[in-house]
Amino acid sequence: MKAEMEKIVSLSDGDSTAELQEYLSSLTDDQLIKNVSKFEGNRRRRSCILKVWYLSGSPPSAPEGCSRRLLLYQHCIPLCESGDLQADVAADIIGLLMLETHNLPGPSLAQLASLFVEAIKGGMMGSGKSLELFPTVLTALAACEAVSYGKGELSGEEYKKQLINSLCSSRDVPLAPEELQFVVEKVLRMFLKLELQEIPPLVYQLLLLSAKGCKKQILDGIISYFKESMDLEVQSIPQDQLRHVEGTTILHIVFAIRLDHELGREFLKSFKTSYGELCPFSIALLLSVARIQRYEEQVFDLLKGAIIKSYKDEQLQQGSKFLQDLLPEHCSVAHMILDTVKNSVFGWDHVTQGLVQLGFFLLDTFGPRPGPFGKASEGSATIAKSPTQQACKLGGRILLEGFKVHEPIRGEILEQVLNRLVTKTASPVNHFIELFSDIVVSAPMILLESSSKVTETFDHLSYLPLATVQGLLKAVQPLLKVSMSLKDALILVLRKAMFSSQLDGRKSAVTGFLLLLKNFKVLGSLASSQCSQTISSSQIQVDVHSRYNSAANEAFCLEILSSLRRCLGQQADVRLMLYEGFHDVLRRNSQLASSIMQTLLSQLKRYYEPEQDLLPPVKLEPCITAQGDQVFLQEPLAHLVSCTVHCLLWLQSSRPSALRNTDDSDDDQDEEEEGYQSELQTILESMTRRMIKSELEDFELDKSAEFSLGSSVGVKNNIYAVLVMGVYEVLIEYNFMKGNYSKSRFEELMELFNRYHKLADILKEKSGKGRVLSKTPRSLLTMGFVSTLLTMLFRDSTLSREEALSVLRSSGEFLRYSVSVALQKIQQLEETGHTDGPDGQNAEKTFRFLCDMTSVLMWRYTNIPSVVEEAGRKEKRSSLSLLCLEGLLRIFTTCQQRYPDKMAQLLSAMDDDTEPDNGNVTEITFFYIRQFQRALFTQLSGGEEEFNSKEAQLLVSILSVLSRQLKPSSQQFVQMITWTVKICKETSFEDSAFCKGLLSLLFSLQVLYKSPAGLLLELCQDIHSQLGDIDQVHTVTEFTIFRAKHTSSLLLVLSQVDRVLDEVDWLIAKKKTQQALEKSSEATQTADQQDPVEKAVTLQLGTLLTALNELVQTALLPGTCTDTLLRELTRTYTILTTLVKYVRINKLFVKLSGSHLTPQCYSFITYAQAKLLRETKAIPNLIFSIEQYEKFLITLSKKSKVNLMQYMKLSTSRDFRINAASLDAALQEQDGSQQTQEPKHKRRKQ
Repeated sequence: MKAEMEKIVSLSDGDSTAELQEYLSSLTDDQLIKNVSKFEGNRRRRSCILKVWYLSGSPPSAPEGCSRRLLLYQHCIPLCESGDLQADVAADIIGLLMLETHNLPGPSLAQLASLFVEAIKGGMMGSGKSLELFPTVLTALAACEAVSYGKGELSGEEYKKQLINSLCSSRDVPLAPEELQFVVEKVLRMFLKLELQEIPPLVYQLLLLSAKGCKKQILDGIISYFKESMDLEVQSIPQDQLRHVEGTTILHIVFAIRLDHELGREFLKSFKTSYGELCPFSIALLLSVARIQRYEEQVFDLLKGAIIKSYKDEQLQQGSKFLQDLLPEHCSVAHMILDTVKNSVFGWDHVTQGLVQLGFFLLDTFGPRPGPFGKASEGSATIAKSPTQQACKLGGRILLEGFKVHEPIRGEILEQVLNRLVTKTASPVNHFIELFSDIVVSAPMILLESSSKVTETFDHLSYLPLATVQGLLKAVQPLLKVSMSLKDALILVLRKAMFSSQLDGRKSAVTGFLLLLKNFKVLGSLASSQCSQTISSSQIQVDVHSRYNSAANEAFCLEILSSLRRCLGQQADVRLMLYEGFHDVLRRNSQLASSIMQTLLSQLKRYYEPEQDLLPPVKLEPCITAQGDQVFLQEPLAHLVSCTVHCLLWLQSSRPSALRNTDDSDDDQDEEEEGYQSELQTILESMTRRMIKSELEDFELDKSAEFSLGSSVGVKNNIYAVLVMGVYEVLIEYNFMKGNYSKSRFEELMELFNRYHKLADILKEKSGKGRVLSKTPRSLLTMGFVSTLLTMLFRDSTLSREEALSVLRSSGEFLRYSVSVALQKIQQLEETGHTDGPDGQNAEKTFRFLCDMTSVLMWRYTNIPSVVEEAGRKEKRSSLSLLCLEGLLRIFTTCQQRYPDKMAQLLSAMDDDTEPDNGNVTEITFFYIRQFQRALFTQLSGGEEEFNSKEAQLLVSILSVLSRQLKPSSQQFVQMITWTVKICKETSFEDSAFCKGLLSLLFSLQVLYKSPAGLLLELCQDIHSQLGDIDQVHTVTEFTIFRAKHTSSLLLVLSQVDRVLDEVDWLIAKKKTQQALEKSSEATQTADQQDPVEKAVTLQLGTLLTALNELVQTALLPGTCTDTLLRELTRTYTILTTLVKYVRINKLFVKLSGSHLTPQCYSFITYAQAKLLRETKAIPNLIFSIEQYEKFLITLSKKSKVNLMQYMKLSTSRDFRINAASLDAALQEQDGSQQTQEPKHKRRKQ
């Protein structure tokens, strides 16, 4: 052996390498290995042998040389791992091998790499020294063009990936828990260094590894990578590539959860405690997991909680400047879900089904609920404000966006929406109708592919609630214009419904037929710009006449009209719907005028008295019907006259030029139109003249008439009274519009009003006696007319009209009536979103009327102060100015609710000498705020005798509404707060309602400017000073608004205390969640550092404790205020306990709560027990919460080794106490009972 080695050395020293190669070839593998092993301890000889073997004796170009080099690697790697070599010797060997690795051919590198993989999997890596060589081998392998793999070949790069994949599949490697955690952390850190396409295989191997443990760590790491890291790389990575990688990863995770339910439980558990960690990727993952049945309910409950919590957090943060400054902008879960919908376009079929389920889950869970007696509340959809409304809206948006981008789910979405419209008859379905309408507008042609589902829904129309039918037909109307089959199916259903035994079914038929008449124009009708409604779908540009000729349309419409005429013999509700719809039909289809007007004329003649000498001119008896003892309205006569008048006025105003320009061929038609118009005018003129002459006795409605709803005669008289009043109102509007500012016509109008007013007074007088209609019937005047009337009464200064208008202006009752009707119309608009009569459904025109009214009412209020109107005061009712002010308040409130984006436009419409900049909402709003501030200041400047409480309350309410338009960061907002604080400090009127309103305004402004805690402290100090101490009275006050003992104002202050506690509680909850998620970072935080949230909580609670310390020393009146304060104290101590348990607390804070507040609390408890004179749960609850706080302080003292209890003063009010008087009374009672029982005992013994 020694001789062989010496010969190798001597040959290496020579110049001929051929002899060395020949000699090495003659040796066997065992001999070569033995020669290396023989000289293991000799560092110099080993290095020499390795260099000679490589450089001289084993050229890589020769197969034998490659074989000897590979043999050396295979021998040296286990040798270095054995631990038998010294560290420096092993390092030298590895270094020499690394230098020559790149010379190895591909097959040798593949064998060498496999050697490493097998050693790692088999746990044969001892010291790990040779692992330094492994990356060099992989790098050299990746540079190879082709490597044999199985029966084929792979590139070096692909072969390397296969090795890494095999290596990562370490399920068979035995690992200790700490070793497993180390491996997982190492692999997760490598995510950022890998190519995007390498992530899914690595995720797959990690999930296989999760069977051994670290489930939460693996899932959190994968999700956090896609949440945080992708945001940095998204600019350089194509979107489709990124989304496909995310989709593949989601499939891997879902597959792993299907096989390992423990992994699924860990997955859901991690989200239940960290809603804030949601992201589009994790939401998509949750929705995919929801496809597993056992997790479906849990996932949707979790997402429901996350969505509601997100909206509540957003609402809380938006309503508090304190929270806005303290925390960053809220990250909306709703936006993440909608992003998930967008991302799902990239082949995420496993997510789309979950999105559909989530959308309907939100709509079903958070949709509107039935009102009283199961009826849906009337009104159109308004802006979603509450978290539940926003969640419902989100469900609709998810389904709408999903419908647009995913063809496979369109049929299911449409079917489920229509099914709910048909089946949910007991609850409102406005949200489903809105969704269906949005689907029709966004994708009408796509929807036509599923028209059979819509046709099936039509079959149920006669059985659905009327509101559902109206919404459904309005939503589907764009489809009717492009689908003949759909229109024919609807007509067939409506014809059947016309003969339905159910009233709602017949009303549904009328609704459908009117809709068809409005939307299928006959050629030759006037331009649609005069219509009161526009087609809801701007995407359907179809000329109906190119598909159906005008003759067919006209025949179709006339056929419908003939069907509708049958309704004139049905119930009043059906007739009413017809009268309310005819006007819109006429405006859309003016070619149908003759048929419509003839129908109305013939119907009106049934109730019109043609004999000119007879009074009254209308027959009321046919308008009612009786069934046994019950009396019902049969014909809504006033609405019939109203419909006739408005149709006639519209025809006369819109068609004079058209009539002049017609050809001779249309002369017969023109004569016919002129004939019925003339006849109608004659009838209306006659009705006006004779209604003026008619006395109430002619209608059997004088003061002696019975109006009690308990008898059939009283019901009949009530119906008659409402009909007559309605006819008077319609004739008032007709005569004003036709009067052309003639004094005589306006005098007739006033005569009509006087009759109306007299009847209204009788009804009002009788309303206090028995069961009578106490609510004023809804006025039949249209909103457009009321707007015009108010403008003429208060703002028209045209000299030619002065004489005629003076007739109307001279009547104070008529002025009050006009403004009162305006108030009624505005209220109806606020509640339902529309008004009665023409243009009532047209949002644009209605808003224009609102603007006109606002201008008039503002001018009337500012130019004629209420103090001038002594008559209104003497009659103990609101003056005209107060009615105008109430109208302004209702208009501002309605505009904020129904037209939130048009507030500046509304204010700009109020003409004034100084016109502000219309482009700046804050500027124009503050301009009018100053006017109302001056009016309120004028009220407060006078004495208390001149103070008008109702006007002051209205002014404060208006200021409160307008202040919402100011930006909290603006200078005007600061000025508003300053002014409000000044008024609160200087106001001392004994009016609790006004004081409460003023305080509400102050608090609403304060929370948007800064924390109200400081203001609460000042207010509590003043309350204490004003109401006095429990045993002593103070008289120095700053806010004189508390001069009166206003319970409502005190409760308002306590409600603000509760609001501050809400914010503190919310912050502590967020801090708890943050601590749970960041335990590692918390460990590195030094004791001197204080989190900004902790600091803010400490300052808020510190100020609040000082404020409560003032209140518990105050001699509050027994009752609600005392109970509320006890509850707020209980909640305060509960929050203090939570603070002690989860957040650090300083000594000063403990001292403030323990030394100052707690003793005063026990004194207040004693005071409350003496004053309340009844048992209340608030007192024991408060004592329990104080004791819990002290308990956890003791625990914290032991942990921190700081005696925090030295600041707590224990009270004796919790101790067992003996009431001497009660004890004596009980003992005497016991003695007396024993004396009476003694004889009985003796008799028993005998």
